[in-house]
Amino acid sequence: MNKILRISHLSKTYQSGFQALKDINLEISRGEIFALLGQNGAGKTTLISIICGIVNPSSGQVLVDGKNIIQDYREARSLIGLVPQELFTDSFETVWNTVCFSRGLYGKAPDPQLIEKTLKDLSLWDKRNNKIITLSGGMKRRLMIAKALSHEPKILFLDEPTAGVDVSLRKDMWDLVRDLKNTGTTVILTTHYIEEAEEMADRIGIIRNGELILVEEKLSLMKKLGKKELTLQLQHPLAVIPEALNIPGLTLSEDRTELIYTFDLNSKQIGIAELLQTLSRLGLGFKDLHTKQSSLEEIFVNLVNEGVTAHEA
Repeated sequence: MNKILRISHLSKTYQSGFQALKDINLEISRGEIFALLGQNGAGKTTLISIICGIVNPSSGQVLVDGKNIIQDYREARSLIGLVPQELFTDSFETVWNTVCFSRGLYGKAPDPQLIEKTLKDLSLWDKRNNKIITLSGGMKRRLMIAKALSHEPKILFLDEPTAGVDVSLRKDMWDLVRDLKNTGTTVILTTHYIEEAEEMADRIGIIRNGELILVEEKLSLMKKLGKKELTLQLQHPLAVIPEALNIPGLTLSEDRTELIYTFDLNSKQIGIAELLQTLSRLGLGFKDLHTKQSSLEEIFVNLVNEGVTAHEA
């Protein structure tokens, strides 16, 4: 799959001396959904701002479909749609006029059919003649997406797209993003709702202190860095774990009624079958068992808080 975005050795240091980005290298494929995760201040918004031509880099290069974001600014910027965190709109203009005006800013000929479809896809058609000041926060967020899509960009940046949006509206937006992917649009999103990344993204990038510490396919990441947890509900409480069961990853619940075994599929820890055989040999019966796998959120928290690095572009 060909690359629509290429970032090479990108760095940004502000006049204050603060280094917001450090040697970022990243390639994103056409039609991909890429989720960029990181804590506040990690560098997500700075990176997006540079790609979108809002902030100048200190060094490095950004190519959007082969166009240099500095040397070919107008062409490169016309390929990008940006939905920022902040809701900047003209409060006293109508929804329809705002979206049409946004399309015109990129030199695109009027296309009422496209604008109508965009507004309908975003459940804004009924509000097309409303002034923006009358819209709810969720509707304003949808309007920002409509504006970003009005000139038919090849890459859509969603910077915290569902911040302050209710759950049902959030899922509608997920459906919209999937539809965009199906039409070949590349979507890059930052989000605090990590379930969004887990739900939609093809690949995950994690940025920490201005460094891209990991880029990985979502499923591969969850398999590689995730853990599984087996919980055995005992027939009778245990005072302590027997010596024969003193194995890494096995703990006793606070109420002493469950054995919890946390294991990594890639490790050489004792297998579940062997664990169950040992329980049987010791005469320790259990009423029920269940397993769960690490969520992307748990993996993200571990990577950010424990300082694990894994450069794998």
